[in-house]
Amino acid sequence: MNNPDTKNNEQHCGFVAVIGAPNAGKSTLVNAMVGAKVSIVTHKVQTTRARVRGVMMAEATQLVFIDTPGIFAPKRRLDRSMVSAAWEGTNGADVTLLLIDAAAYLGADTVKSPKQAKRARIDTDTIIEKLKETETKVVLAINKIDLLPRQKLLALIAELDAHNVFSDMFMIAAHNGDGLKGLKEFLISKMPEQPWHYPEDQLSDITDRLMAAEITREKLFLRLHEELPYDATVETENWSRTKKKELRVDQIVYVARETQKGIVVGKSGQTLKAIGAAAREELMELFGEPVHLFIHVKVRENWAEEAARYREMGLERVE
Repeated sequence: MNNPDTKNNEQHCGFVAVIGAPNAGKSTLVNAMVGAKVSIVTHKVQTTRARVRGVMMAEATQLVFIDTPGIFAPKRRLDRSMVSAAWEGTNGADVTLLLIDAAAYLGADTVKSPKQAKRARIDTDTIIEKLKETETKVVLAINKIDLLPRQKLLALIAELDAHNVFSDMFMIAAHNGDGLKGLKEFLISKMPEQPWHYPEDQLSDITDRLMAAEITREKLFLRLHEELPYDATVETENWSRTKKKELRVDQIVYVARETQKGIVVGKSGQTLKAIGAAAREELMELFGEPVHLFIHVKVRENWAEEAARYREMGLERVE
């Protein structure tokens, strides 16, 4: 892809902060832009908890996408820390990109949960109002356009444009790539001339230990998102080599109550075994080598209040 602002292979680099309500598709978009999985994706809202940077290369231009937690009305300390991390992700960004789930925002029939759709509109409108207060001009990407007829999309564009907050608008479907080419070219053109921040072959700033924990958390929520409350997290406790020099990963799933532990473990340990098998398969593909994965489940009623848990997740603990 040619960069119209790049001449004589001068290096260009910049940051794109992707913000939006929970489940707007931010992680799906960042993964699509980077061309690799750097952030987990599940049906559960607020899956992304910390800022994750994904790196995309386009000839002499490097774009660093900041995948932020969903912005919503926080009730708990963890919620407040996540929302704070999302807004902080916009600090110093060359482009702030607001992603809106068009179907959820309009309460379309394709949305399974009317309550979730109502929440998505409230959260998105709150974000827009805060952007107005800060007089920040942002780029709008209307996502999941394949789920709505053209007439509704045009009406939505007019409604959002009336806020006078957006410098540019794009219509996309991140999950299948529709509209992403134009968005990429636009973002590339906005990157300033400066040296790259990351090596050319680096896709993310997330550590292997944290990525391994995130993958297991993804499998956990994908399998149990209906039964398991949000009060669960995964940490990589040990990262070592076996006598055969193969990778061994020991992880802990923290849950808030004993009943949740039973859900995660399952009858005769079958649920935890299935989660581990799915995680191990992806880890072996990711790291390109055999992986021995051991997962234990522990009950910690107040794990979301412990400073150590926040450090492990890469979050600042907000009072």
